[in-house]
Amino acid sequence: MSEQKGSEEKQTQKADEEASVTEETVKDQKSPEVDESKTNEEIPETETQKTEDSKEEALEKKLADLQKKCDDFEDKYLRAEAEMANMHTRFKKEQEKLLRYDGQGLAKEVLPVIDNLIRALQIEVTDDASIQLKRGIELVFNDMEKALKSNNVTKIEALGQKFNPSLHQAVKSVPVEEGQESETVVEVFQDGYMLKDRVLRPAMVVVAQ
Repeated sequence: MSEQKGSEEKQTQKADEEASVTEETVKDQKSPEVDESKTNEEIPETETQKTEDSKEEALEKKLADLQKKCDDFEDKYLRAEAEMANMHTRFKKEQEKLLRYDGQGLAKEVLPVIDNLIRALQIEVTDDASIQLKRGIELVFNDMEKALKSNNVTKIEALGQKFNPSLHQAVKSVPVEEGQESETVVEVFQDGYMLKDRVLRPAMVVVAQ
C-alpha cells in the first residue's frame, strides 16, 4: 500500500515537473511576440525620422530657391545701377559737347556772308565811290572775322600746306611745278573754318600732284 502511494507521489511530482517545463517552453515561444512588440514600437520612430528628413529637405530646397531669387534680384539691380551710371555719363558728355560747340549753327549761317564779303573785296575798282564802298565792306569783313575769332571760329590754313583730307577738300589737282612739293595745296577756292577742334567746313583747294 505504501509502495503504491509512493509510486503515485512520484508520478505526481513528475507530472508537475513536466508541467513546469511546458510552461517555460510556452514562455520561450511567447518571447518572439515581445520582440515583435518592440519592433512595432520602433516602426513609428523610423517613419517620424523619415518625415523630419523630408521636411528638412523641402526647407533646404525652399531656401535655395529664395537664395537664387535674391541673387537674380541683386544682379538685375546692379545691371540697372550700371545702366543709370552710363546714361548719366552719356548725358553729361552730350551736355558738355553742346556747351563746347554752342553757336555752331549760327557760325555756319554766317560763313556764306563772309564768302560774299571776300568776293566783293576781290573786285577791282577805280572810281572814288566804289573805293569808299570797298573800304566799308572791308571794315565789315574785319569786324565779322573778329567776332568769329572771339567765339572760337577760326580759318583753316590751307595755302602751301600739305593736303589733309580732314581739313581740306580737293576740287582739282594739277601737275607739280618746279619748286612745289607733291600733295601740296597750291590754290584755295573757298576758305574752311573750324569751331575749336571741330571742322565747320573744309577748305576747298587745288592740290599739286
